[in-house]
Amino acid sequence: MGVPNTLSDSRRYLWRQLAQWHYRLSEAKCSMKTYHHGDLAAALLRAASALLEKEGVSGLSLREAARRAGVSHNAPYRHFPDRDALLTALAAEGFEILTSEMRGQTSRAMGEAYVRFAVDNPQRFRLMFGGPLSIEKHAALRNAGQAAYQTLVDAFNEIPHPERAAAAAWSLMHGLAQLLLDGHFSGAVAKAGGPEIFVREVLSAVRFALTR
Repeated sequence: MGVPNTLSDSRRYLWRQLAQWHYRLSEAKCSMKTYHHGDLAAALLRAASALLEKEGVSGLSLREAARRAGVSHNAPYRHFPDRDALLTALAAEGFEILTSEMRGQTSRAMGEAYVRFAVDNPQRFRLMFGGPLSIEKHAALRNAGQAAYQTLVDAFNEIPHPERAAAAAWSLMHGLAQLLLDGHFSGAVAKAGGPEIFVREVLSAVRFALTR
């Protein structure tokens, strides 16, 4: 009778060992997912972007961005050594998206794309042009902003002094976007039938917007 008991105990022991091994393997796989999250930087930026629009700059943290991205709270530091680095990356990415949306458009369509981006991404737009970031201190941000400006310059390269025309266009577009974000023109927007129609009508009334 002692031998069967010994075999039974051995089997139970083996099952326990297998169960523990399986648990540790599963835990290791979860850990691998946490620290090797595909394109980790892109995932963190997506999560941070959504958090920024919901909570504003003051509510954005590396830990919360990591939680929303489904990675460990230490994972962001591989790409963003501090909160300021994450904010800079968000702002630079914002300029890259804006440039992409304006590129190849007519001057008027570029203006509409610019204001639309601001209205759709108000917190990121404010971060790009102010907030806690200094464009002089961050080369990536400065370069991304310059690329956006160059897109405007290229749109006016067939007229004299395209840089001045681009500066005028940017000033108008940015001022209109900022006024809309701050709640001005609410009555005019409602009367026009929505912000997109209002923006189109405003840009159409400006001479430089009719150059193409």
